[in-house]
Amino acid sequence: MGEVASQRVVVLGAGRVATHLVAALVRAGHNVAQVWSRTEASARRLAEPWGISYTDDLDTVIADADVYIVCVADSALPLVAEKIAQRVGETPLLLHTAGSVDMGVWHQQGAKHYGILYPLQTFSMERPVDMHEVSLFVEASDADALAQTEAMAHSLSDRVYRADTEVRARLHIAAVFACNFANAMYRAAHDLLSEAAIPFEVLLPLIDETASKVHVLSPVEAQTGPAVRRDGNVMQRHMEALAENHDLRQIYEQISKYIMQ
Repeated sequence: MGEVASQRVVVLGAGRVATHLVAALVRAGHNVAQVWSRTEASARRLAEPWGISYTDDLDTVIADADVYIVCVADSALPLVAEKIAQRVGETPLLLHTAGSVDMGVWHQQGAKHYGILYPLQTFSMERPVDMHEVSLFVEASDADALAQTEAMAHSLSDRVYRADTEVRARLHIAAVFACNFANAMYRAAHDLLSEAAIPFEVLLPLIDETASKVHVLSPVEAQTGPAVRRDGNVMQRHMEALAENHDLRQIYEQISKYIMQ
């Protein structure tokens, strides 16, 4: 397979994960030979700034790369995996980046050398991410594939861990709670403040301090607020204030119960 720095890589996908992964691969010294995307415009947007060739046709994906990394939506992964596995044969390493899809998606297509490279991070197009700080979780079909996958992961990040399907599923759920649900709560706070013509920015120091505390304290130790104090009077006033917003009232009540338990 050659040294990691000389790996010839094809990235399939041009969304947020693929965008950050291509940048990290190039900076780590890998030869990203091609980008595929479902639309030519998205493939070109990702590939052109790096001088990489691109295509929107799976039948024209180059067939002689060392590694193929699929970064597409879970629903699209089986079809892309099937097409790529058929096109490139048994020699290359085939990887996908999904946290909640197991390696069976490769095995079902007859692939022989495959694995998973799952980045546990939230990615946005407009915000740079230092991939060296991103936790990467890997799994592979065999010892050689695992060694190659880990070597590539270590070239991108200082935080590399092995994780099978069951562990990744739990990681993915935890990430939804810690990231997606937390962001939904930011939106709820934004909407509540907007009703009073208060800018969301007033909460940023509070949000930053809350996130910073769990770097040094457990979440249980860092928990504050009326629910952990079991301050029924304050919670009742909050519930009354949310009387006309059934959804937020329910969320407030259920999360408060969880905290008290």
